[in-house]
Amino acid sequence: MSLLQDLIPNLRQSGWRTSALGRRLFGPGERDILELCRMMMDSDGEYSSLVLAERIFDAYGELDDEKRLAFFHALNDEFDLDIEGLQSLAGEYANEPTPDRFRALGAAAEPRRQELFRRLNLAPGGTRRLVRMREDLLELVRAHPMLRRVDIDFRHLFASWFNRGFLVMQPVDWTTPAHILEKIIAYEAVHEIRSWEELRRRLEPSDRYCFAFFHPAMEDEPLVFVEVALTDHMPARIDEILDREREELDPDEASCAVFYSISNCHRGLAGVSFGNFLIKQVATRLKQSFPELRSFVTISPAPGFRRWLSSTEEDAARALPDGNTDADDLLPLAARYYLEAKSPSGEPLDPVARFHLRNGAELARLNAGADLSDKGREQSLGLMVNYVYDLARVEENHENYMKHHKVVCSSAVRKLLPT
Repeated sequence: MSLLQDLIPNLRQSGWRTSALGRRLFGPGERDILELCRMMMDSDGEYSSLVLAERIFDAYGELDDEKRLAFFHALNDEFDLDIEGLQSLAGEYANEPTPDRFRALGAAAEPRRQELFRRLNLAPGGTRRLVRMREDLLELVRAHPMLRRVDIDFRHLFASWFNRGFLVMQPVDWTTPAHILEKIIAYEAVHEIRSWEELRRRLEPSDRYCFAFFHPAMEDEPLVFVEVALTDHMPARIDEILDREREELDPDEASCAVFYSISNCHRGLAGVSFGNFLIKQVATRLKQSFPELRSFVTISPAPGFRRWLSSTEEDAARALPDGNTDADDLLPLAARYYLEAKSPSGEPLDPVARFHLRNGAELARLNAGADLSDKGREQSLGLMVNYVYDLARVEENHENYMKHHKVVCSSAVRKLLPT
């Protein structure tokens, strides 16, 4: 299969559409993308499937917005379940649960588009191209909610293809190839990297680290990465980490590892969890390298705080316009946001809180005036949060959160709640 995939670019250059196989597959003219998908599903040959997959991706790239929407609707309807056939097979299996009937029922219970996506994945770069296809789909789902059926299939397949067992954790440093470093700059989602010199300050010093997960099918594309600072204390402000004038710390003297930025790199992989595995694996690796490390913490944004405050505490929102407010005014409101404001499912409203609490972290401290950048003021009035990863308790905390949505927090945070 790898040899066939390597042959495809050469076939394209040598005019495979005019070859005997090309004439048989495509005829004298062009086929539209749905015809090609139907041919793909009717094909049994690996070679023809590879050629068809390449042509389908080419045709998809030529679609305008209207035709792309029509294509996803066709995937949703034409390549869906055969309900009548499924009901018939379910009845037969209920009457006589033989292995053959179980196999037939399992095949019928899967929408045909899942097999289409698997065959498209055979093309060179197929995984990467399917991830980008899902990015397009996610742009349409909100206005066309029925397309969520297609997205469920994408998510189901990606959860298998990007299983933790296939991921490789690699350090990213100043010696990493430039094309990967460019992607670190582009994908940084928490604290913008404005220049190569700024990236260098985050990667080159001996007390700064970055780790990323990669996948063999997208080996030059980081899936998620985390930036880490080794310090001698839990920081209360992001400037303590990013200050260009700071003094470098000998890593052997560090007592604290601070996860100050974690970025998912591909919207097409939304809902496929990587960050929780990455943080725990990085913490374990750093502990092995620096046994003196005693704590693993974050300095995290509060992206939904100002929006919540504006919707529930309008007077308070007007009184706190720029993030320079006294902590005595801000922090009790922040405690309410983290401990009392809940989604319909009973989880905290803040997405960063949900991420860390699901991973087994403890909400340790709320920090006023911690991020006075334009973004920090706009999102959270300058508020930032410390979460603590106690490696001896993360599994217990995770279980409590997943079963009961319990927010594990320090007594200092709980005391901030207004009485």
